[in-house]
Amino acid sequence: MMRRRHLLAALAPLPALAQPAFPTRPLRILTAFAAGGGTDLIARTLAQAMTAPLGQSVIVENKPGAGGNLATDTAAQAPADGYTMLMGNHGPMSVNPTLFRNLRTNPETALEPIGLVADAPLVVVVGSRSQAANFPALMAEIRAANGTITYGSASNGSASHLAAALLMQMTGLEAEHIPYRGAAPALTDVVGGTLHFMITTLPSVTGLIAGGQVRALAVTGEAPIAVLPAVPPVAATLPGYKATAWYGILVRSGTPAPIVARLAEAKRAAMADPMLINRLREEGAEPSAMDGPGFGRLIREERLRWAEVVRRANITVD
Repeated sequence: MMRRRHLLAALAPLPALAQPAFPTRPLRILTAFAAGGGTDLIARTLAQAMTAPLGQSVIVENKPGAGGNLATDTAAQAPADGYTMLMGNHGPMSVNPTLFRNLRTNPETALEPIGLVADAPLVVVVGSRSQAANFPALMAEIRAANGTITYGSASNGSASHLAAALLMQMTGLEAEHIPYRGAAPALTDVVGGTLHFMITTLPSVTGLIAGGQVRALAVTGEAPIAVLPAVPPVAATLPGYKATAWYGILVRSGTPAPIVARLAEAKRAAMADPMLINRLREEGAEPSAMDGPGFGRLIREERLRWAEVVRRANITVD
């Protein structure tokens, strides 16, 4: 009888092994751009808001280079343990697979989306060379100039370049593109009159708008934004136009499902933080509750959409 009890005990199912706690140490969010820019600001705002839900500090690590691909490569090569997140945006996630022929990392297969954080429209601005008081008047100026009007961008293939290229394609108009190394020098030439107009991120131009050095004629989202309530969307004149800068977090593919779920829950909690909501809206960005699967669909849809714009405009990287 004793032997039978021992045998039954040996055959009894073992208790399920407890999942190790996560996280037990600080986490990091990689960004593809230098400190001080829009992506960096959104990453730092999110990191601060995720600290309490995770019970660990979240550090932002800037890894600019290779058109944003360096940070993507680093995130894809990190251990699949959830401690390294990537602040992915529209450029590296959806545009670079078309712009760069020999990418080391395919974001769609190498990374798993956790959720979208924010969606931010760009703003169409003009300087002293333009007499346009509104967006339709700017379109009339471009049409009358027959391709001689110039516009600037932060670089070939940047959000500012693609937004203007899409505008030209949808209107059938022509303007000469002048790429710069960053938004700041391009905006200096808009102010000085060397360039006629530019489509740029709101943080890069807020001070110039407030100082009256440039005029904001339209935003590139689907509706006006809180910080520029009197500025209409391009879509009010050109239905269907949209060119926003979006930001979301991802981790390496293969990260265990419980860890992905833990990060997703922390992201949801962070997005309810009034500090985060107010800070993003001050920068012209709209906070997003979009989950991981929804973010993945957005990345794929945007990749297809911008691939067509890149090909039609024959855009190449420097």
